[in-house]
Amino acid sequence: MIRLVFRHLGAEIKGLLRVPGFLIPTLVFPSMFFLLFAAPYLKTPEAANQTTAGFMTFAFFTVVFFQFGVGLAQERENPWSTYVRTLPLAPWVRPLAFLGAGLCFALAAAGVVAVVAALATPIAPERASVPGLLAALVLGAVPHGLFGIALANRTSAKAALPIANLVYLLLAFLGGLWMPPEVLPDWARTISP
Repeated sequence: MIRLVFRHLGAEIKGLLRVPGFLIPTLVFPSMFFLLFAAPYLKTPEAANQTTAGFMTFAFFTVVFFQFGVGLAQERENPWSTYVRTLPLAPWVRPLAFLGAGLCFALAAAGVVAVVAALATPIAPERASVPGLLAALVLGAVPHGLFGIALANRTSAKAALPIANLVYLLLAFLGGLWMPPEVLPDWARTISP
């Protein structure tokens, strides 16, 4: 059964790699956003560390939220997906492969942000903090994935993307992922934590 999970995972990753409309924005958008709006203002290693972690979180959670929110909504309306569900597979094989593909691309997107930060800012992460950050990203992805699943089950494939964009960009702003909560407007600062 594990072999089937890895086969489905490979097929899922290959399918996503063949869609430039998914691949390029997924890997480029968070790092481009970081480079344009954050990197020029990061003058100290502490500020660069904190802001880079926020943008890595944004990159990671964006992939997970959209993979589950938009991806599952589109899968639900795809005839191929309906056919694959009729195959004699354990019910957990496809969801595990879908989850694995989402995590692979989420790690890649966060990694691109880290590389851009290393090239453009005075970032100086402590080696001991990196595993903790990765663990926090993976654990924090659970509610975002569940939120994405709820969105996918409530919307059509055509409505999922604009609704996901609206909801997620607002949540990222209010959560202080792009800037410290201290510099948010007063009304947002009270709900940011």
